[in-house]
Amino acid sequence: MPFTRHAAERVRIAVAITAWCGVAFQLRLLLGMARDNGMPASAAWIAFTGYFTIFTTLFIALVCTLPSDGVQPRCIAWLGRPSVKGCAVTATLLVAIAYHFLLREIWAPHGAQWIADIILHYVVPAGALAYWVIARHPVPLPWTHPPRWCSYPFIYLGYAMVRGEIIQSYPYPFIDVKVIGYPQAILNAFTLIFGYLLLGFFVLWISRLRRPAGGKSDAE
Repeated sequence: MPFTRHAAERVRIAVAITAWCGVAFQLRLLLGMARDNGMPASAAWIAFTGYFTIFTTLFIALVCTLPSDGVQPRCIAWLGRPSVKGCAVTATLLVAIAYHFLLREIWAPHGAQWIADIILHYVVPAGALAYWVIARHPVPLPWTHPPRWCSYPFIYLGYAMVRGEIIQSYPYPFIDVKVIGYPQAILNAFTLIFGYLLLGFFVLWISRLRRPAGGKSDAE
């Protein structure tokens, strides 16, 4: 495919900027909403730290902020690994699909919130996928990576359930134990993780299509 490294780097930078701006914009809206409703700023931060979308957009922002080439400090160099980028891309695709098919019909934002939702749920995932498609993948990722990537949504869902039990508020209706009960919430959670696994194999397959011949296996 006739994509250059410079084109991939431009897309990477654009995705990083869009992701950071989207997260900042959403936080600003939540803080404004809390203020308008006479609530403390802590209420906005509690809401902000509940969503898989926010964590995943931050994840994408971080991995796309690091340049593909060059030396990074060891404490953050792991974010530049192809395996970590693949995990982040898989997660943001899940964000887009879950929002479109599970939440879009029950959530109708307007004005600035609609813009934030479009950025976080469509623009960033589309940009991340575009970057992954046009980026060069000189080292093939093993097929064992997608199951390992599932630890990310698994940890989030565990966090969301514990958090919900403590504050009695759940970020998404499909894991709202107060409404649907634990058995259905757990079933829904594992269904999402299975969907994430399938997306992971799709993302890995794309990386192999863009791999030059002769690469060696990556054990990262």
